[in-house]
Amino acid sequence: MITFDHVVKRYPNGREALAGVSFRIAAGEMVFLTGRSGAGKSTVLKLIALLERPTRGTVVVGSKNLGALRSRHIPAYRRSIGVVFQDHRLLMDRPVFDNVALPLVVAGSPLKETDKRVRAALDQVGLLGKERMLPLELSAGEQQRVGIARAVVSKPTLLICDEPTGNLDRDLAVEVMRLLKRFQNVGVTVVVATHDIHLVKEHESGQRTIVLDDGRIQGGADEEPLPSIIATR
Repeated sequence: MITFDHVVKRYPNGREALAGVSFRIAAGEMVFLTGRSGAGKSTVLKLIALLERPTRGTVVVGSKNLGALRSRHIPAYRRSIGVVFQDHRLLMDRPVFDNVALPLVVAGSPLKETDKRVRAALDQVGLLGKERMLPLELSAGEQQRVGIARAVVSKPTLLICDEPTGNLDRDLAVEVMRLLKRFQNVGVTVVVATHDIHLVKEHESGQRTIVLDDGRIQGGADEEPLPSIIATR
């Protein structure tokens, strides 16, 4: 599903965020990406979401070599990915329904299909019945669940989460992690970037953890040479 092959990411100011990172994530797998602040976690997610391109090396998601993907194909690629942010990034002046429907509206989905999918996504996160409420009327945990519903409303095969529990207390964080696990249980590939080691230890049973340190994979276990990658654009 995801392959990083000796990926280097260097920014214009000279900072090297990733220094030859290699790993694979299988389809349907749930993986924790951990490490201290500045270790490179967010950069990995940005490369997967095609918000950045690698300086060197290859990033492949599905059959697509992201470094070679043409600009006109990027919007369609991004619609195949669900993204959950730490700060929710909700439209506070719009009701829950409109926030969750946003990816479908951008994609031009028919109104009937949009209504069906939004209600199904809200049902999955336990918020059906609150679609006309404004985000400010919800708790922090409910706001994060709205963000998750928005991320999965397009039925993505890949869900990437950047510190999804960073602003939540322990009980709410556990609730969000259980919800993400439910999506993995139905075949969605889930990548969770977090610095909360204690939370990872509570939920890593059967899951894999990739630890980044100063732009490298700690321990080097995932940095073995990978075979040549053939991917479409």
